[in-house]
Amino acid sequence: MNKILAIILFLQFMLISGCATTQTDNTSQRAAAHYKIGLGYMNESKIQLAFVEFQKAYEINPGNKEVLYAIGIIYLQYFDETLKAIDFFQKAVAIDPEYSEAYNSLGIAQEKLGNFNAAIPYYKRAVSYLLYSTPEKAFINMGRAYYRLKSYQDALTAYKEAIKRAPQLDLPFLGMALCFNAMGNYGDASAAMSRAISLSPAYKGDSSLAAQDFAAKKLTASKHDQQDLSDYIEILKY
Repeated sequence: MNKILAIILFLQFMLISGCATTQTDNTSQRAAAHYKIGLGYMNESKIQLAFVEFQKAYEINPGNKEVLYAIGIIYLQYFDETLKAIDFFQKAVAIDPEYSEAYNSLGIAQEKLGNFNAAIPYYKRAVSYLLYSTPEKAFINMGRAYYRLKSYQDALTAYKEAIKRAPQLDLPFLGMALCFNAMGNYGDASAAMSRAISLSPAYKGDSSLAAQDFAAKKLTASKHDQQDLSDYIEILKY
């Protein structure tokens, strides 16, 4: 009789466990569906609709790092609520301490607040993980942060690391041009600028087109970016 009771209790336990697993799977699937819809809206530049879908996914499954990251990106890039963005990025790396994209975005957020010294460790953390598929992005950002701090040799080192990983990108060469210009190495600045323009899919080696674009972008650029664009135009004269 005791054996029969034990078997019944075991079967009941398995049934309950199975129901719990099914419920968890359904929850994950619903959250994933909202996340995918949100990504679709993002691709269509329907930011508010994307935000709503990501929030629905977050309410269903608050432990999904991609959902947390997506909400953080909207706060950072579209809603201009940097502190909220930092909060969501921090939640994402708490779930995955090797989440390089989130560390890179934490660095960008700190730069946006003017905390360039605070940004650099996040960029270093991002590139420290060998499975990070786009470390050149964090190296470029690191170079920019060092440049803002007038640490030009450190900035050049970061830009060179970016070039090693993505030699076809124009951005690290633009950054190097600014560094060389600030150091008074005008020939090197001109060479780096020429290389950037030749690699740019927008300019395709046309320095006149680049100068026009730099001047146009200055009209709506932030303070730091305005100065960078002015320096680009100056370097083109060398």
